[in-house]
Amino acid sequence: MSDSPPLALPEGCVRITLAGPGMNALGTDLMSRLLTQLDDAGDAPLLLVGEGKAFSAGLDLKEVLSLDEAGMGQFLTQLTALTQKLFRHPAPTVAAVHGHAIAGGAVLARMCDVAVAPAEGRGRIGLNEVALGLRFPPRLLRALQARIPRRFHTEVFLGAGLYKGPDAHRVGLIDVLTPGTDPMAVQAEAIARLTALAAHPADAYAHAKAALQKDIPQTSAAELQAFEDHALAIWAGPRIKATIRSILKL
Repeated sequence: MSDSPPLALPEGCVRITLAGPGMNALGTDLMSRLLTQLDDAGDAPLLLVGEGKAFSAGLDLKEVLSLDEAGMGQFLTQLTALTQKLFRHPAPTVAAVHGHAIAGGAVLARMCDVAVAPAEGRGRIGLNEVALGLRFPPRLLRALQARIPRRFHTEVFLGAGLYKGPDAHRVGLIDVLTPGTDPMAVQAEAIARLTALAAHPADAYAHAKAALQKDIPQTSAAELQAFEDHALAIWAGPRIKATIRSILKL
């Protein structure tokens, strides 16, 4: 996150760090590590941070480029499992988004109860899947719809733009802005928010969080089957692979 040592967390809280190549790109290995860390954390309050200059620049495009349809199905199943586990975590979760949080990176940040970013940072935050020609996995989309205010759905999902801090805050991708650009200020504010939420009785917090999520429409078997039958072919198809090659300049 910076050259400075990480700030101390309150007792009982757990820091989970996105760390990997490609600005912490979400590939199979990193997602597996994050799932393990979430399991190991139990019901502890969580601080989610990114290593280096980014929170996460999105999915590992090199891995996506290498996958056939079956492999893509496994990849997206793992991504959905990760996002659902973070979204449903019973204790408080706060993301310190000090740099880029793009596509999958923005998804992980928005799965947290609170996301903090710098007001004047250079990082870009947004869900640009539609701009790339991709379809959202159904369960992942439902969770995002619950986190982002409905009046901004057209702008965020269909506009598929990447925002600086103030606009990311305006549309609900970020909850709290810190002054300036200092990533340590972002981390400090995120810890302060986590500390305040973790001070509530754990059982009351977990019950209220679960109750709020009960209003989210369940994803039907038909929706899941339709995604498997049609969207996986798009994710693994020649048009998306050509787009990725263009992005990676291959």
